[in-house]
Amino acid sequence: MSHKAGFVNIIGNPNVGKSTLMNAFVGERLSIITSKAQTTRHRILGIVNGEDFQLVLSDTPGIIKPAYEMQESMMNFVKSAFEDADILIYMVEIGEQDLKDEDFFKKIIHAKIPVLLLLNKIDNSNQEQLEQQVTFWKEKVPNAEIFPISALQNFNVPEVFGRIIELLPESPPYYPKDQLTDKPERFFVNETIREKILLNYAKEIPYAVEIVTEEFHETDNIIRIRSVIMVERDTQKGIIIGHKGAALKKVGTDARADLEKFFGKQIHIELYVKVNKNWRSNANMLKRFGYNQ
Repeated sequence: MSHKAGFVNIIGNPNVGKSTLMNAFVGERLSIITSKAQTTRHRILGIVNGEDFQLVLSDTPGIIKPAYEMQESMMNFVKSAFEDADILIYMVEIGEQDLKDEDFFKKIIHAKIPVLLLLNKIDNSNQEQLEQQVTFWKEKVPNAEIFPISALQNFNVPEVFGRIIELLPESPPYYPKDQLTDKPERFFVNETIREKILLNYAKEIPYAVEIVTEEFHETDNIIRIRSVIMVERDTQKGIIIGHKGAALKKVGTDARADLEKFFGKQIHIELYVKVNKNWRSNANMLKRFGYNQ
């Protein structure tokens, strides 16, 4: 029996549903999903295995005009998604008109590989609006196949998945068939904690935060985790901790609940907060945190 395998890379503006789609395909919450922009900072691979196929999905940061070094690095992850894709998914939402970077848009319309344009969040539109949007995007990206979907409601997602499998090139698998992702356990600990900070804090706090998991000890029954929440200023440290440590405790409690589901084991987690001034513009720190690779 022949085997298919390939890299399917998802790009688009911030908050259009890229992570929701990838998690729907993979069946696990590999990517953070919140209503805030710039939730995904790294390029995250999710691997879907079938008997005769392997689909390597890549969720990338939302396309933005970079304002500081960390955002430059995030856009480098997006650029790399054009280099190794067998199939490109360009995701937009109802009412959207343009990609935030014209150079990326030119790459999409001149791509030599199959492009699927997914018009997401159609549950927020009516039939007339949907037809107008389909016509608009057919003219804008004539090389793309257009699929109206709702990633959140799983509408048309199985059909998109089936089309991807049809388009995959014949190839042996790139990863072991029982592998779910290319990221280590600590990465998902960091992302889960960061998600809880995105959900529980306002303004610039979530964007000034990075997580470092310094200890991850797993036994048969329990995983013991020690993670540091890095912020840029002393005032941010105080906000993260909260009155008598209540805010930090809530982050730990919420993260533990999700991590226990993800790993299928009891979790003991300790959280600490440290100030690391201007880490988002420090090349050495960014490299340590997995950017600028």
